[in-house]
Amino acid sequence: MAANITSKYNASATDHFGGSPYHYVPTEWICALFIALFALSGLLHLGQGIYTRLWFMLPTAVLANISEVIGWGGRLWSSKNPTLLDPFLMQITTTIIAPTPLVAANFVILGEVIRRMGPQYSRLSAMWYTIVFCSCDIIALVIQAVGGASASRAVHQGTNPNHGGNIMLAGIAFQLAAITIYVALAVEFVIRYYCDRPVRKAASNKIAQRYLEKNTKLMLLGLGFSSLFIFIRSIYRTIELQNGWDGRIISTQVLFNVLDGAMIVLATFTLNLFHPGFLLGNGRSWYMNGNSSFNDSHSNTTVEDGQETAQRAKTSTAA
Repeated sequence: MAANITSKYNASATDHFGGSPYHYVPTEWICALFIALFALSGLLHLGQGIYTRLWFMLPTAVLANISEVIGWGGRLWSSKNPTLLDPFLMQITTTIIAPTPLVAANFVILGEVIRRMGPQYSRLSAMWYTIVFCSCDIIALVIQAVGGASASRAVHQGTNPNHGGNIMLAGIAFQLAAITIYVALAVEFVIRYYCDRPVRKAASNKIAQRYLEKNTKLMLLGLGFSSLFIFIRSIYRTIELQNGWDGRIISTQVLFNVLDGAMIVLATFTLNLFHPGFLLGNGRSWYMNGNSSFNDSHSNTTVEDGQETAQRAKTSTAA
């Protein structure tokens, strides 16, 4: 943390925060509202993931919503007992970590979109795209978890939690950098696809013409909105942690409600609405049929064109 928070932990950790570690009392109905929204989205993701057999959505989107419910549960607890440190530490750790699995879901989905639209337009192959960015996500998660545990232990021991805060800041800054690169590569991929400027030669010439299905367009739109909301939230949390435990940003409830809670609500419900299982097909089309769901539309078009050409040739010969 940039701001120094080394004052009078010997008497009581809460004395340092002026009675409340938040510097305000969380609004009860807002906390309850966010708990309800995250619970609803999590249940929807659970049902959608099972129905479409996209099992990766369970340890990603579902887990993210469970973590958010825990975090906002801590804030609801604080609305009743604002001077307690346990709910404050519970919420600050879980709300920082919670979106990480949701980011991983976006990485996996974009990898599948790239595989279907054409890996030749991407600087990384679909497989490596998923491996590299999901690995970055796991690293960020571990760093943030270590930082949260360190800060929590320091507060309970009546010592300075700055070190743990700095670790959390490093984790979320690393995640923000990964998201920035992810967005830049995704934008480049879409531009190259539409301009037909591949990075490398296509591995197969099976597709006769480039055609982007409506569902694929919708999936790209959903990924774009979800990534934007998560990106805004990551910028906010990076600035918040850098500003320090006593900073004006962490002490302003409306900023947290809008730039953290609302952004992640929008991100998770965006994936409910633009669900990959409904737009890209169920798990079988992802894991077993390779490019079939994308190529079938082109193959059908090519077959129909061939049949029409053959029919015209027969008619011409008969004449």
